[in-house]
Amino acid sequence: QVQLVESGGGLVQPGGSLKLSCTASGTSFNLLTMGWSHQAPGHERELVAGIKTDGETDYVASVKGRFTISRDNAKNTVYLHMTNMKPEDTGVYSCHALIDQSHYWGQGTQVFVPG
Repeated sequence: QVQLVESGGGLVQPGGSLKLSCTASGTSFNLLTMGWSHQAPGHERELVAGIKTDGETDYVASVKGRFTISRDNAKNTVYLHMTNMKPEDTGVYSCHALIDQSHYWGQGTQVFVPG
């Protein structure tokens, strides 16, 4: 069983930056494909950034060039550095882990960008 704990959410002004962290436990972190999802109010949850075990990253178009996902295997932690933030980035950000076709989610951290 993989446990994921996020931190770093909060209020940020438009154009500002915020960095989220997610620490994993319960398995070897370097075997996990990690990601971050975003659930805007009234919308479905969407994976917006992912990072594979080899460090390859992927982003949805709406965050590409603004968000950066990274991982520190020594700290069992994945990060999401968000820059040039917009009101539509408001929502709950949840950490995601994938291993052996099993999916795990953190409880999420709230981000608010006022419009």
